[in-house]
Amino acid sequence: MLTSTYTLVALSVEQARVRVDLQALLERWRPAAWWGEPPAAHQYQAACDALRQVSDACQWRKLDKFVLPALRRRGADAGALLAELDALSRRANAARMAAQAAAAEGDPGCLAALEACCELLLERLEREEIELLPLARTLIPGDHWFTIANQMLAHDTVQNEHRDAGRGIVRDRLPAEVSTRKSPALPPVVPIVN
Repeated sequence: MLTSTYTLVALSVEQARVRVDLQALLERWRPAAWWGEPPAAHQYQAACDALRQVSDACQWRKLDKFVLPALRRRGADAGALLAELDALSRRANAARMAAQAAAAEGDPGCLAALEACCELLLERLEREEIELLPLARTLIPGDHWFTIANQMLAHDTVQNEHRDAGRGIVRDRLPAEVSTRKSPALPPVVPIVN
């Protein structure tokens, strides 16, 4: 019971983070948010780049990696809901592709497609929270929650090691760069003798 609660809390935190990112993107690029001059063509591309990052974050969540496969193995009990969520993802992906195509042409329709994509992803997140997570809690047996929690912890460990390794490379270079810099010579310290 505690393992499933821990796992569901960790998934909820991840859901909240993605929701905040989607809402911030929507607030920034919603077509109605632009007054006066429409955005320039390069701004449409920047909007699509931001959409790609948020969309990728939606697709690479722990829920998708660990919980959905467990539910798919449970069979028909979760099948209908999973099919509906997959359909939302496909529609969001199509809207994202439409936004990218419009951005490449400098078409203001890019922002409407971006808005549609964000709305579809937000709808998916809401349905996951309201329908999928409670269903998962009932369909996935307790011992399997332990396996999912271990997989999530191992995934976090690998992510942290990669992040730390990237920082370590920078740290390893820093002393060499500092040592090659020329600094002004300081006068020698002369002790005061009384």
